[in-house]
Amino acid sequence: MARALPRRPQLRLTELGFGAAQGGNLYRTTTDEEFASAVDAAWEAGVRYFDTAPHYGLGLSERRLGAALRQRPRDEYVVSTKVGRLLVPSPQDAHLRDSDGFDVPATHRRVWDFSRDGVLRSIEASLGRTGLDRIDIVYLHDPDDHWEQAAHEAVPALIDLRDQGVVGAIGAGMNQSAMLARFVRETDVDVMMCAGRYTLLEQGAAADLLPAAENRGVGVVIAGVYNSGLLSRDRPPADAVYNYQQAPEALIERARRIATVCETYGVTLPQAALAFVRRHPAVVSTVVGVRNEAQVVETVRRSGIVVPEELWDDLAAAGLLAAPPGRPA
Repeated sequence: MARALPRRPQLRLTELGFGAAQGGNLYRTTTDEEFASAVDAAWEAGVRYFDTAPHYGLGLSERRLGAALRQRPRDEYVVSTKVGRLLVPSPQDAHLRDSDGFDVPATHRRVWDFSRDGVLRSIEASLGRTGLDRIDIVYLHDPDDHWEQAAHEAVPALIDLRDQGVVGAIGAGMNQSAMLARFVRETDVDVMMCAGRYTLLEQGAAADLLPAAENRGVGVVIAGVYNSGLLSRDRPPADAVYNYQQAPEALIERARRIATVCETYGVTLPQAALAFVRRHPAVVSTVVGVRNEAQVVETVRRSGIVVPEELWDDLAAAGLLAAPPGRPA
């Protein structure tokens, strides 16, 4: 029997979300069976928020997620996908592998497009790949170099689709917080996805995005809670990854110091990493990328650990938290 996890009523999100990038063969192949079993395990654990994107495996993640959810009651789960990268057929490259980190044939190429037409085409294609009747949340995907078009063409297009009921909530997903905060302040968005900029290791979003979101009543979904892997193990190894590349030695040492403090409370580094981000009142969900059933089970277990409040005080006193640790939501 699946157990219910807490939800934020305005967005219907469970506090733990399923990141489906690995379903697009991120870095290495994931089988259909592995991915389906991961979705089954997440569902059984009470997870009801699933995040994907056309970018993930050139549409493979969307297709797999749609298939895995097809027999589930549609009103019981939330799916988010993204716009901004159109997938254009590239049959001449079909014998090559994708060059953007996904182990799939390069049958398509990604084309940046935050125009109104691009948004409409992208959502139509996502609906086709997933087989869904609607998309619950649509994020602008990494519009870092496209502010003008994203803010003045893509957002109005998404607002129209939201008004029509084709999509539910709208927002943006990025690996930075400053532009996300600008979207919150200057456009009519509902929820933002911030990857890697509010974690146990770094809290840049605490200075811009999180206060802006709290002030405007916009939800924030935290992704990249492990900073691409640096916080994913109890004791970070020398070859740990940060921001998708080799972590600097100084950051590895900082993460190890955090781990040492955590250990004095009987808490592991990844357990603390998950618990920390959920404490801020603007955070409505935490999306963690998972590849198979075992990773889902471990993520759910970590998520359920109760972390002593004193841990945050000790980390702050040691200079290992760059911002106040927030307060319980």
